[in-house]
Amino acid sequence: MGTKLRVATAAIIAVALGVYVNNTSLLAPRRDGKPQLLAHRGMAQRFDERDVKNDTCTAARMLPPTHDYLENTVRSMRASFDAGADVVELDVHPTTDGEFAVFHDWTLDCRTDGHGVTREQGMARLKLLDIGYGYTADGSKTFPFRGKGIGMMPTLSEVFAAFPDKKLLINVKSRDVHEGDKLATVLNALPAERRRTIMVYGGEEPIDMIRRLTPAVRTISRAAIRSCLIGYIGYGWTGLVPAACRNAMVLVPINVAPFLWGWPDRFLARMDGANSAVFVLGPYSGGEFSTGIDTPELFARLPQGYSGGIWTNEIEAIATIAGKGTGKGKSKSKN
Repeated sequence: MGTKLRVATAAIIAVALGVYVNNTSLLAPRRDGKPQLLAHRGMAQRFDERDVKNDTCTAARMLPPTHDYLENTVRSMRASFDAGADVVELDVHPTTDGEFAVFHDWTLDCRTDGHGVTREQGMARLKLLDIGYGYTADGSKTFPFRGKGIGMMPTLSEVFAAFPDKKLLINVKSRDVHEGDKLATVLNALPAERRRTIMVYGGEEPIDMIRRLTPAVRTISRAAIRSCLIGYIGYGWTGLVPAACRNAMVLVPINVAPFLWGWPDRFLARMDGANSAVFVLGPYSGGEFSTGIDTPELFARLPQGYSGGIWTNEIEAIATIAGKGTGKGKSKSKN
């Protein structure tokens, strides 16, 4: 072997060794503790997810109920925290009278006895609706929650008052930059310590506004997720963290996670250093981002001793597997 070839080989080995040392989790600080659990929509009724589109009425595709909690209610959120959730996700829409209604759907027709676009209503009218009106698991033969959800749509301020020290994830349902401005005003009225317990995700335009106006709040949008993960896969081996991954909620599909430099512990440490929170989702298969870690099989794909975040639609089951379940979430008493 010639001298030049030996020098080139040594240089390649040195670079490869440097990349390995810089990214191996074997040499990364190991975070102790159990994973952080995020309950998507709180304790909610599950539905047939096959071929679901943005305008699908999921309440009409409800699976046979195993509990009587309705998503996006204070009662559901309380049950989720009792069951072992560290964070609860909720959806908001601005109303015509300056409030933010906590409700998932763009329109009222699917889930409630009301009609029209949610954000075109005043909160006083929304408080009169039955949010359990449209749920059916047998093709509209029976409606088990009809009459049981009257007046249960909360405002965002009511949620803040009910859970003054709990971690919340707020989903902005539009791409309206003005909605980001309105929500930033609400968040900036909270104490600084409280703002640090809140995350926001949704459309790129309102999220960009919130990111600028409320820097203490971690944010993410679909475009930012892609930019963060693609950038990190591209050059994260250097130890540099893309701007989109900073002060953010970093959502990681479980089938993408193994491609992240230093996964899991080195990656988690880098995100901690960038003031970001990591949550693993279900597998990404193109198009829409995935659902949650909702089954024992998906949970088993997480690294042994994983202590980052987990996004789930099945908080009771996953909390039990993660050793955080309390059994309190099954209580059906009114709160």
